[in-house]
Amino acid sequence: MQCRTTTYVYSNDPVLQAGVASQLNLRPEVVVVSDAALDTAEVAVVVADQLDDLVKKNLKALQRNGVPRTMLVLGTIDESTVVAAAEAGVSGLVRRTDATADVLVRQIRHVADGGGVVPTDLVGSLLGQVGRLQRQVLSPRGLHFSGLTDREIDVLRLVSEGYDTAAIAKTLCYSERTVKNVLHDVTTRLQLRNRSHAVAYALREGLI
Repeated sequence: MQCRTTTYVYSNDPVLQAGVASQLNLRPEVVVVSDAALDTAEVAVVVADQLDDLVKKNLKALQRNGVPRTMLVLGTIDESTVVAAAEAGVSGLVRRTDATADVLVRQIRHVADGGGVVPTDLVGSLLGQVGRLQRQVLSPRGLHFSGLTDREIDVLRLVSEGYDTAAIAKTLCYSERTVKNVLHDVTTRLQLRNRSHAVAYALREGLI
């Protein structure tokens, strides 16, 4: 039997909240929970006209209450909304004009599984913004979205190939102290247990 995704629906407009909740209540794939069961929700769906300060406040309150994933169903979504939603920790964006029961259920399940949802017509512009950020801000500083520098990636790549500290230092023309400091900085900053954990992280992120 298919597991049902526990979902909490909220809006500052009671009519909008009731409308979305009533759509979802008819679907066997999800179960809509009340305020009293908010801590059991896998996904919270917030419905509004636009992503304003009040909606951001509501999102923070839901996240503080332990809801792991949040979605926004908005009247208007543009490039700036996508960026603001990402900064607010939102996993999914759906336009209200697209929010049929089928679409909502599909996106809720996708978000609950760890995926992200953005209107398809905004994907291209979002990728463009990401590329500009990498080229204009991160690359000149030797950084990547992973939070690792080119030097850190080089060290981790050699660790993954079985090089010890001395061999890494010789290959990269660093001192052994520098190599040790690089590995210490990476494991501390990313809260990794040791150099093996750091290599596993880099492999998982596709960095080496």
